[in-house]
This record gives sequence, C-alpha cells and structure tokens, in this order.
Amino acid sequence: MKNSKNSMSRYHAPKLVLSTITLAVITMMNQVSAQELQRVEVTGSSIKRLATEAALPITAIAGEELEKRGMTSLADLMMALPQSSSLAPSNAGSGTNINLRGLGVNRTLVLLNGRRLANEAIADGYANLDIIPMSAISRVEILNDGASSIYGSDAIGGVVNFITKREYTGASITAQAVQPQKSGGGDEQRLSFTVGTGDLQKDGWNVYATMDAKRRSRLLASDRAELTSPELLTSIGRAPSLASGGFASPANFTIPSNKSFLAANPYYSTGCLAPYSIQGGKNTCVINNQTYNSALVANDQLTFYAKATKKVSDDHSITVDYSRGQSHIFGTKVPTTSLAANGVTALLPSTSQWYPGKSGGVPAVAGVTGAPLLVTWSVADLGVYTTKDEQTNQRLTLSDEGTMAGWDYKAGLVYGVSDRIGYLDSGAVDGAKLIAGISNGTLNPFGLQDAAGKAYLDSIGLNGQQLRVSKSTFAGLELTVNKELMKLPAGPLGIAIGADYHRDTTEDTKTDLGLLATYAASVPSHGQGARNIAALFAELEIPVTKQLNVNLAVRDDHFSDFGNTVNPKASFRYQPTSALMFRGSVNTGFRAPTLFDRYGYRVAGANSTTGAAWDDPVQCPSATPAVAGSGKALPGLVSATVCNLKLPRQTGSNPELTPETSKGGTLGVVIEPMKSMTASFDFWKITMDNMLANLPEQAYFLNPTKYADLFVRDATGKLQYIKNITMNLGGQKASGIDVSLAYRLPQTAAGDFKLQLNGTYLTQFDNQLEKGGNFSSNVGRFGLASNGTTSSLPIITFRWKHTLALSWSKADWNAQLTQNYNTGYHDQNLVASQYFRDIEPYSSINLTATYKGFKNFVIVAGITNLLDANPPVTNHSGYTGYLSSAASPIGRSFNTRVTYNF
Repeated sequence: MKNSKNSMSRYHAPKLVLSTITLAVITMMNQVSAQELQRVEVTGSSIKRLATEAALPITAIAGEELEKRGMTSLADLMMALPQSSSLAPSNAGSGTNINLRGLGVNRTLVLLNGRRLANEAIADGYANLDIIPMSAISRVEILNDGASSIYGSDAIGGVVNFITKREYTGASITAQAVQPQKSGGGDEQRLSFTVGTGDLQKDGWNVYATMDAKRRSRLLASDRAELTSPELLTSIGRAPSLASGGFASPANFTIPSNKSFLAANPYYSTGCLAPYSIQGGKNTCVINNQTYNSALVANDQLTFYAKATKKVSDDHSITVDYSRGQSHIFGTKVPTTSLAANGVTALLPSTSQWYPGKSGGVPAVAGVTGAPLLVTWSVADLGVYTTKDEQTNQRLTLSDEGTMAGWDYKAGLVYGVSDRIGYLDSGAVDGAKLIAGISNGTLNPFGLQDAAGKAYLDSIGLNGQQLRVSKSTFAGLELTVNKELMKLPAGPLGIAIGADYHRDTTEDTKTDLGLLATYAASVPSHGQGARNIAALFAELEIPVTKQLNVNLAVRDDHFSDFGNTVNPKASFRYQPTSALMFRGSVNTGFRAPTLFDRYGYRVAGANSTTGAAWDDPVQCPSATPAVAGSGKALPGLVSATVCNLKLPRQTGSNPELTPETSKGGTLGVVIEPMKSMTASFDFWKITMDNMLANLPEQAYFLNPTKYADLFVRDATGKLQYIKNITMNLGGQKASGIDVSLAYRLPQTAAGDFKLQLNGTYLTQFDNQLEKGGNFSSNVGRFGLASNGTTSSLPIITFRWKHTLALSWSKADWNAQLTQNYNTGYHDQNLVASQYFRDIEPYSSINLTATYKGFKNFVIVAGITNLLDANPPVTNHSGYTGYLSSAASPIGRSFNTRVTYNF
C-alpha cells in the first residue's frame, strides 16, 4: 500500500484560508488534525513559520491535482497558468520553459526542491521543464512576487519551485494514453514506475526512486488541413499565391545573364507537382506547406529521480537525491534546398538532359535559349528535413538539515550538468555536392529523381551527424541558519542568515558539419564562459502587532564579471480580523547577461535567416515595408532574391552587454466573506531598465530607416545580414491584478462541490526598444516583445486569462470540469489593410473523472478540449493560419490513466 508524505503534510488550516493556494492543496491539508500543526519553510522565505502565515502571493498546486486534470507533462500545467506566457516544445528545440508575467524565460527562476538546476545548455538562461520527473512531484509552488532576495535577485518575473515527495513507501505503476479524436498524429503515451521503502518516523530512513517515460507523435499540418487551407489563408491575407520565385519542386529558375527574364517554372501551366508544390504568383510554383509543416513536433522524455533520507535524530536529517532527465525534440522544415555553397550557386547548364526542352522531357520555356539557369530547388525526394535535439540534464544534491546551538540550519551541496546535442536526423545532404549533381546533369531539379539521381542523393547524405554540441554546469554550496531571536509582545522575532557560492559554466560549439550542410544555416563557431557568484543574504520577521507582521530581507551578490549588487526586499502582512488580510511587498532586482549572451559564439557575417519572409526594404522597396510580398525589386535585380524571402541574419553574443535592473511590488487583499468562500486580489507592478533582449524581428521592417545601421550591406547595396544579436534595449513596464476565488458549496447528498477561479488581468505591458524612446503597449496584441534566443514566436500578452474549475467528489468518485480562457487580441496585421482583423477570445474545456473503488487501482478518464475548439486564426507573418504557442491544434482528445499500487 502506498504511503507518500512531504514537509507540508502536517497542517491545520485557520479560519482565513489564503485563496491563492489551490483547492487541491487545501483539501489535502484540511484532512490532517489540528494537533499536528508544524512550522515549515515555504517558497519565498528562509524563516520557518506556520504555513498559514503567507505574506507573499503564492500559488500551490498539489501533484494529485495534475493527475486529476489528466495532465501528461509539466508543459500542460505551465501553458494553463494565468500568470504564464510559456512555450511548449517547438521546432526551436529548447523544450518547455516558464515565462511568468510574459517578461521572458530568462527572468523566471526555476527550482527543484528550493535549489537551482543547470540551465538549458545553449541559451544558458532558463531551465527546460521536460527533464523534471513529473511522477516525483509532491507539489508546485509559484511565487508570483518577483526579485527574490532569498533565491536570487535575477528572479524578476517570479519563482517556480518543484517540490518532490519527502518520502514514499511501496510501489506503483502508472500507464496513461491520450488519443485525439481526429485522425493523424499528436497521440501521447506515458508510463511511470515508483518504488520506495523505509519509514522516516518508524525506521528513521527512506529510499525511493521513480522513472517516467513519455512520447508524443508528430502531428502534420495536413492532419489538420482545415487550419491551414488555402481558402483560410487567403481570407486573412496570407494567400499561398502571394509567394513567387522561391524554392520549390519542381524548381523555379531565372537567367542570370538576362536580368529582364522573370522567374518561371516549366510546370506552372500544368499545376506544378502535387503534393509537393502548388501554383504561386508570377508564373512560379511554391512549396505546399501542408505537405511538410508540423502542427506539433514529435518529442519524447525519459526522467529518473531517486532520493534517500536518513533521520539522524528528531531534528537532524541528511538527504541525497539524484535526478536525470533526457528529452528529444524532432524539429522539421521543408526539404533541403539548393542554396549556394562555398560561393557557388545552383546553375543548370544547357548540357544537362534536364534542361528545359532537352532529352530529359522537361517542357521547353519561351525565352530559354541555352543560357545557364539559376534554379531554386527544394529536393522533394529527400522528404521533410528533420533535426533531432537531445537534451540531458543531471543533478546530484546533498542536503543536511538540523538544529545546532538553538539555530535551525540547512546546508546543501549541488552539482548539475546539462548537455544538448543537435543532430541532422533526416533529409540532410552535402550542399556543395548537391549543386555539383545539378551542374553535371545527375540530378533533375524539375521533378522526382530517376534511379541514378536517387543513388546520388543517398551517397551525399549527412544524416545522423552532430551539428551542435553544448554544455552548461552548475556547482553550488549553500548554508542558511534561522532562529527566533526573542519574544516580542506580538510574537517571536525571527531571523535568517545565509550564504551561497556557485559557479556557472557554458560551452557551445557549432561543428564543421555546418560547412557541408548549407541548408542547416549553421556557421562553425565556438563560445565558452564561466562565472562565479558569491552571495550573503539576511531576513528578519518582525511581529509589530498581533495583526501586523513585517518581513525585511536583503541580498548582496558578487559577480566575478560584474562586481557587487545589493537588492533589498520588504513585505508586510496585516490581518485586522479573521476574515480580512492585507499584504504587500517591494523589491529591486538585478540580472546579469547570461553566459551565452555575453560570452557565446560570435561570427563575422550571417549565421542564420529570419524567422519569417520579408522584403528587403532597400532592394525591394514598398509603401508598406513590413508586408512581405508587397515590394517590387529594383531594376536589374531578381525578385526571388530580394522579395518575400527569409533574409540573412546574424545572431550571437555581445561583449558590450551590461546588467539589467528592476523594481517591483505587490499590494493585495484576502477576504473570507463567508465560511466556505475566500477571495484574493493582488496588484503587481514590475519595471525594468537596460533590458537585455533581441530586437523583435518585425521592428526592423516596421521602421527600416530607423534601424538602417543594423542592415549590413556590401558596396553594391546587397544585404549581407541583419544584425540581431542580444542588446541592451530600453525599459519595460508591466502590471496587473491576480484574482483568486475559492468556494465550497453546501454539502449535499449528491456529493461535495467546489468552485475555483484563478485569473490575471493585465493593466500594462509596455516596451521601450531603446533608451529615451517611446513606450509601446503590448497588451492584447502582437507587440514588440520577443522570446529572444528561445524562439522566434512573439510573447502574447492577454488582457485577461483564467482557469476556472468545478470539482465534485463523493465516496470513491471525483470529477473536475476545467475551463482555460483568454481574451482576444489584435492580430499582427502585417498584411494588406483590407485583411486587418482581431482575434476572438479562446476557451477550451476539459473534463476528467477519477474512480478509486477498485482495490489498489486509481482510474482517471477524461476528455481534453471537450467542445473541440480550434486554435485562434492568426495572420502572424512567421506561421500559417494559427499560433501553436497560444493553443493546441490537436482538437478533442481522450485521456485515460490507470495507476496500480502494489
């Protein structure tokens, strides 16, 4: 029989229950008797206190709640949080990350049992949640107040602390499956096993381990064709026919020696080549994105966690825990293209049998008289181009907690390492040899290959080789002591003092394979850096009166590369009656550039391309420069090379970066208007200066004159690259109100009913792209806020976002109906003005039911997206029809979970 315990398991709820704590946690705690009241340490403070004494707005979610909602990963939780603008696994390969308040993933601090993990290995500024073992989670605590003086002044957006089970006895196995109702991919399977022995109270020790495996199959765009149909795209100003002259199969071509010859395709008049291409504009074919695009990429995760605790005495314990997580993300792109390699372009000579009108059977084209043709070819025979991103994160922790000389102490030693390797998985070939195959007549750029062509493609493959290898490490030592200094009339005066020292390292190498795999757009480079941080912090809990408590904290950090910074924090809790409480806090924050941003790779020229297609504002000018496809190439230039295409871009580190600073605060009220209802309203505000970020891509094209110096050109005016490295921009102002409501309906013979609402109303989200510049609002719109090195997707900031849950329980049954909702927003609208539009509000409803009536079994079944709501339609420039970071394209799906306890 399973027996799971944790440090919060002995608790007695007071009359005023803080409604920011979820009903799942409240229910769990209320089942324990009043005699077992215990002082514990909660996220946001180093002083042990009664868990009811929260002055900071903390949202706590029990592990059981994740099960009841039918969640298969922590990504499901992060995407639903009202305070979060998080991203799920995408083509970017970075995994699941947390973006509290929409301030950027680098500004949310992620902890495992109150301690840091080694960061994701490339950006080295945030944790990938896919490597955290979900089956070991006891609860998740989200500190909605930023700039923690306890954990680190870089937690500007807030802190998320994943807390594992304190102990576990017995064994259990869980199998879970998610099956979409519609055909295609997107199905998920999860299997976990947990085993443990020993009882801390009786035996004085406990050891347990858990392993969790999960996979999700790829969902093709064609599996949800209605979301990206030509008719839909045309109706929002993104008609496929707007594109022209780009890479396709059969290839489009121009005649370099005849500038007046416009791009053409020998198969345009016959409809191009289904399913690989469709008719585009100006006598050319374009890639059929539905054939190749992924609505959701495939991914898998395997995590392991083990914990051993020895209770030396009643007030002394030693714990060792080890975690290992590995994830794979399979990113996809359209097939490899005939990009120039080593300065050599893809020219088809008239000696090739595949030259239009020659013996290969390619139709003749008027105006083609034997001059070499520049072909823009996407090699359909190779299939979808796939990369495999492998991340492995390990952490070993030794913790010693006890009492000495009247002080409670906690000492810890932690070492973590994060590895990330990028592989070419399928569809990759040597770019120079591809061009050679075109020029020598082996390859047919205007159709599928014959046996000789297929054999040649096989011979130049690069699949399975490493394109990028990255590693980051975290090693830290910490000590915190706390005690009651004295008894004051209103209560004990508490103090905590702590110190920690840690070292971060990063190393990132783009291999020489990038010289061969030109389509990978990866220039060989290397960057590495290290940083030592030593910190002292102190915290004082002052009971001013029986009703008023004040907490004062300060943190002094010394960075080996940026010197000292001191950041204070103050909070109060005032409870004049048992049914009313006020609380608030103020703080300052300091975030140094990540090791990648300051010491990562640097290249002299372009090393990637823009996320979306654009017109070159100089060589393909337009009256509406940010609307791709609206420009016209200058005389003598080929439209396909300067209009409506992904432009060369330079990314990388910036040695001139300086730290950003912040100021933040909260002011809230918690009320209990009746015995069974609590509500809270917390206003929060965060301002940042000297903000570290990449300039959002659309900013360059909305005002190309202003940013002309970032368009680097050669003497002829040809664009070499757009400079898009991390920079110190201006500032940011964000504020809003967190709302929480918990209501337990009167008990009935039909069972117990509970209602809970958690939401965030955004009052301000303004960005300033340069110091002294104007602030622009991003509330409810595609604004000028970017995810930077994490993803080219913009940060979406909804005016209002909530989770509303109605739960029911009776005997061995319980059920929950959950709504996830966000308000509408202005679309990006970088299209012709007649297509300007707003996006409607979005709501998805999930239903789950749990049954525990069978001995040793727990069965959960549910329906995700009960009403089969499609994701919102968007004309965002980088994507086709909908934005997967805001909602899932899967549609209605069925979720089944079975747990057996041995």
